[in-house]
Amino acid sequence: MCNEDGVNPLKETIERSFIRPRNSNDVGWEFGVLCNPKNVDKVKCKLCGKEFYGGIYRMKEHITHVKGNVSAGPVSSKADQEKCKQEILDAKEKKGLTRKHEQEMRAEVNINKGSNVEELERELGTLKSPHFQGPIDQYATSINPEASLAAQAGQQNIHDAISKEKTHAVRQYFARWMYEANVAFKAIDNESFRLFCEALGQFGPGWVPPNQYQLRGPLLIEEQKRTKEKLKSLEEEWETEGCSVMIDAWSDMKRRSIMNLYVNSRGGTCFLSSKDTSKDFHTGEYIFNYIDQWIEDIGAAKVVQVVTDNATNNVAAAKMLKQKRPNIFWTGCAAHTIDLMLEGISKLPGIAKIIDQAKAVTIFIYAHHTTLSMMRTCTKNRDIVRPGATRFATCFLTMQSLYDKKAQLMSMFGSDEWHSCKHSKCLKCKNTFDTIMSHGFWSSVNVVLKIFSPLVKVLRLADGEKVPSLGFIYGEIIEAKNSIKEASNHLEKNYLPIFRIIDEKMKDRLDTPLHVAAYFLNPYYFYKDPEIQKDYEVMERFIACVETYYHGDFEKQNRVVNQEFGLYKSKSGSFGRTLALKGCEIKDDNDMISGNWWSTYGCGTPTLQKMATRILALTSNSSGCERNWSCFEGRNRLDVNRLNSLVYVQFNAKLFKKQKKIREQNADVIFDDGNEDIVEEWLVGRIPDIDNDLSLLLVTQAPRIRDLYDDDFESEEDEEYVVDMEFEPDINHLCYSNKI
Repeated sequence: MCNEDGVNPLKETIERSFIRPRNSNDVGWEFGVLCNPKNVDKVKCKLCGKEFYGGIYRMKEHITHVKGNVSAGPVSSKADQEKCKQEILDAKEKKGLTRKHEQEMRAEVNINKGSNVEELERELGTLKSPHFQGPIDQYATSINPEASLAAQAGQQNIHDAISKEKTHAVRQYFARWMYEANVAFKAIDNESFRLFCEALGQFGPGWVPPNQYQLRGPLLIEEQKRTKEKLKSLEEEWETEGCSVMIDAWSDMKRRSIMNLYVNSRGGTCFLSSKDTSKDFHTGEYIFNYIDQWIEDIGAAKVVQVVTDNATNNVAAAKMLKQKRPNIFWTGCAAHTIDLMLEGISKLPGIAKIIDQAKAVTIFIYAHHTTLSMMRTCTKNRDIVRPGATRFATCFLTMQSLYDKKAQLMSMFGSDEWHSCKHSKCLKCKNTFDTIMSHGFWSSVNVVLKIFSPLVKVLRLADGEKVPSLGFIYGEIIEAKNSIKEASNHLEKNYLPIFRIIDEKMKDRLDTPLHVAAYFLNPYYFYKDPEIQKDYEVMERFIACVETYYHGDFEKQNRVVNQEFGLYKSKSGSFGRTLALKGCEIKDDNDMISGNWWSTYGCGTPTLQKMATRILALTSNSSGCERNWSCFEGRNRLDVNRLNSLVYVQFNAKLFKKQKKIREQNADVIFDDGNEDIVEEWLVGRIPDIDNDLSLLLVTQAPRIRDLYDDDFESEEDEEYVVDMEFEPDINHLCYSNKI
């Protein structure tokens, strides 16, 4: 396909992709190109044509008119200058933050802290400071760990590795240990490893690693104590703001099951206990006894709710807990429930057809080395398939990724390279080509994403830990339904089947008195829409929540409902301050709304304030933690106490790392880069119906997949809904037969 000038625009697009390095989104490439694709140091300005060395950073200085290194660009506009200037400032700030983090990390390491160095010096003589290599030391003896182990007296400091050769030698020895010990590559990114390297560098030559006894015994006990000390601030928070007890149960590929118990509060989640339940029957009474014992240990006055999934045995346990502790709520996991909504919606015929077409595209591309290589070339090594925490998170992320790469894929399938490829002649290729070149398909994918996006937004809220989520779940589902209605062009035949699925999965799971009361007490929703208080069901559930929270204390119930609530409703006292109203206008990453708002402005209503502060500090999720079977594997020789200590240390370390990543790096909580098993149906298609035993074996061999099946939940009978989504028809569809 050529234009009037005889130029193939698709080919030109592919060729144009080589004028900048792969995986580079630097704004400087909007104004410059590489003079030679193999030399990223020499660039050419697209505005004035000037060529110079120094890479893309010099190009931004050229556009911004920074003096000293390169001449000013004569034709760059003010907008261009501001854009590049901001990029330079952002890069400097990022570099400064990285340097600051490294300095803080080094400052955190102090091997002399709490040691009897002075006493040792008196006994053994003055300890020499570590030797740091200078320029002349590059001519000294090379690093040789084998010789050092034989004669410790001649050992050099690890900091001798200044020259490239010696740095490489150190890396070789380190890599050899990693390969032989089968250490995961991602362990290199662990901050505790970097702290160890810094501590080792501060120690200098002669360090002797601990033996197995020390690792299994004294050092493990010390690390467990350090972890408990780290959790003390959270335990103090449980006293003032309450907490949630969360239960998460899993099975591995060997059909062993484990039950994890965590505690969540505003400060984050911590792991308390793991129990191997493979030999036990998971009855409601068994689960109740396990949870009740831990509630007693934590302190019943601190626990506001228990969060699990809605499996039948958990529902039975909830009834027992209500009888013994009627003031503690039992709620279902919001992430599980939303995942069930997405599953139900994905099975609607109109949507299922589009998802199947998208899967056929990815399966074909990933099935052949040639097609996969071409795709990665066109997308600059960015994969289409993206693993999520669940099957339906994977479905959404992959379809979004596919849609984002629409232009590159159309260029690929329209290129001369593609039509000369042997795979372009087969029937599957014809179907894939027709799909990619179909404007109707892309329009349909866009509609499906618009339907999924609002619920995925709620899923991210439930799974994230930036702010406590309970106060937002009910309100966000209402907003999600409004967004879905708009995406369906307000056609009832399009959105009503979706609404039925949402309402059915939500019933008795996310519309409990606790969820509705959290929505009611969240000033972001209440003051934005005062009509909420006129909703009969909302008011009934709010009052039911008050009766549960202050169970058996009629005086406090009366004070909340008949006295203090009126002040909140009418914006009287501190509630009516301009600062109070301004503080609840924005919800994104706004911790003020999620409880602190009540601490600040609710002092005039102390009984309602205590209830609201505690409820709005709660989570809505029980599956926010990775499974910890990796902590158990290969530990058969450890006794039970040591094994539990090890799991306690490792699992809490994972939680701290995950929470830090979510809060500081804006990590996508539904993306799971290590969950490769869950993308199988997007790479090799569905497993055909075969022998039931073999089918069960294949399913259980993917232990990392967090999959949910509605058969395990208590709910009304599912109805089969048929939705006939109206999509844009194909326009200018390219006929495949003209290309072969």
